[in-house]
Amino acid sequence: MAYNFGTKEKPLTLKTPPLSSEYTMHVDQKDGKDILVCTVGKTVLHYNINCLEDLHKMLKDHGDWIELGSADEQKPAKEGTVEAWGRSETNPIGGWYGLKKGFRGRFGMYIPPLMEALGLAEVTHDARGNKMKAL
Repeated sequence: MAYNFGTKEKPLTLKTPPLSSEYTMHVDQKDGKDILVCTVGKTVLHYNINCLEDLHKMLKDHGDWIELGSADEQKPAKEGTVEAWGRSETNPIGGWYGLKKGFRGRFGMYIPPLMEALGLAEVTHDARGNKMKAL
C-alpha cells in the first residue's frame, strides 16, 4: 500500500490519542528497508513499517474496539491490547515491531494515531483507556 507519511524534511505531525502531545512520523531507510521514524521531542523511535498492514488486518479480524494499552519497553503490556500484540511472539513478525532496543515500546501510543490519519482506523481520544478499531 502507498501512504503519505511525509519526509524527514517535512514529516507528518500527529497527536497522541489523549490529544495531549504532538509528535512527528516519517518514513526513512535503515539497512535498506523502509521504517517508520517517530520523533517525540528529542526521543526518536523506529517501528517496522509492516506494522500498519499487519495491525489493520488484526483489527479487521478482531472486528471490535481494542484497548491501546501503551507501555514503555521495560514495562509489561496489558494482555489483549494493541501494545501487547505489537510485541507478541504470535504477531506476523513474531515479536517487537519497535526496532530500537530500549525504545521498542509505546507502540499503542504512536502507531494508532498514524493509522487514523491514514484512514485505516478509528481511535478514541479520552484522557486514558483509549481504544481503536479498523475502518
